[in-house]
Amino acid sequence: MSLTGTPFFITAIVLAVIAVLLPLVLWSRLRGPAFVRGVVRLLMVGFAQVTAVLVVFVAVNNTNNLYDTWADLLGTANHVDKAADLGPDGTGGKKIADLPKVKQTFTPATDSKMGAGVQQTTLDGKVSGVKAEVYVWLPPQYDDPAYRDRTFPVVEVLSGYPGSPKAWFGSLHANDTLGPLMKQGKVAPFILVAPRTNLLPDADTGCANVTGKVNADSWLTVDVRKMVVDNFRASAKASDWALAGYSAGAHCAAKLALAHPDRYSAAVAMNGYNDPAAEPDALTAKDPKLRRENNPLNILKAAPTPPRVSLLFTGKGRDGYRQGLELRDASKPPTYIEARRVDAPHTTPTWQRQVRPVFEWLTRRMEQQTLGQQIPGQQTPGQQGTGTGA
Repeated sequence: MSLTGTPFFITAIVLAVIAVLLPLVLWSRLRGPAFVRGVVRLLMVGFAQVTAVLVVFVAVNNTNNLYDTWADLLGTANHVDKAADLGPDGTGGKKIADLPKVKQTFTPATDSKMGAGVQQTTLDGKVSGVKAEVYVWLPPQYDDPAYRDRTFPVVEVLSGYPGSPKAWFGSLHANDTLGPLMKQGKVAPFILVAPRTNLLPDADTGCANVTGKVNADSWLTVDVRKMVVDNFRASAKASDWALAGYSAGAHCAAKLALAHPDRYSAAVAMNGYNDPAAEPDALTAKDPKLRRENNPLNILKAAPTPPRVSLLFTGKGRDGYRQGLELRDASKPPTYIEARRVDAPHTTPTWQRQVRPVFEWLTRRMEQQTLGQQIPGQQTPGQQGTGTGA
């Protein structure tokens, strides 16, 4: 039985009810030696406690999409076939344009909680050596005859750690929120792509390439990106690609955009962090060199020229806001970095409420960046953000 979804949740509730009824019915009817009766009663109490915890866990997991499968929960899921040294650009010396086309078969998402229109596929990444699921949602305009010759902008949406690629649809309801706004012209008709980011057992990849361990960077920025362009009317231009993430996914979004301005032009980081050590399970936190190289602040400072990317950081205090200010103060045009203070906890409801405003920001920023314009009121180094919400 699947770890997520309604059937397992109902099963857990039924077991909890049985666990409560058992002692009520059998407590005084038990026969046999006192020791045996005591052991049986302890087992009934223990069973009741376990089932109660199970119900709470399943409810929380279904709400937040933390663990997608039993393998994720038990720490046995490994989606890495190989992790060769792919060099600084993450392509192994190959030109992305020269790679063979990737043709995928997509089926409707099996989890009904993800809402309408979500498709899924399992991608065997030929460059990264990662094999995992990817979910895709197409905007309302995609099948409109008026847009038949149009290519669409894309946002890769990244979950936290632990986390499921289903989360942006199943917990944050991004498709349900953004679909009507796209029809109204308030948000650009983005294709939303949710690839798996939790690729190793009991470890956060940090969305990095770590030779011999995982090529998570290449999975997200080469294999997934190419697959989307090859299978949908998706623009291949960096100016039409963005990333958005929360928590560990926010760290990934900022880092990947700064590291690959030739592939992305914008990113949104909700309650993220710069120092990989903020997530103790991150591979990039365990090695001093990897820790330095995968800090977005260091990536920005080490760039030979300021990258042409726009970043939005949201959060409060050291939970995303200050990190954004640090990056903003270290940036120079054409890099644009904005920090918005959002006085809310590090939780799924907080990120769900931000879906609309951050995608409205992405729409404005990507359009104006394409035209070579600045967003009115852009903060300059030394200015303090004063907003209290996204």
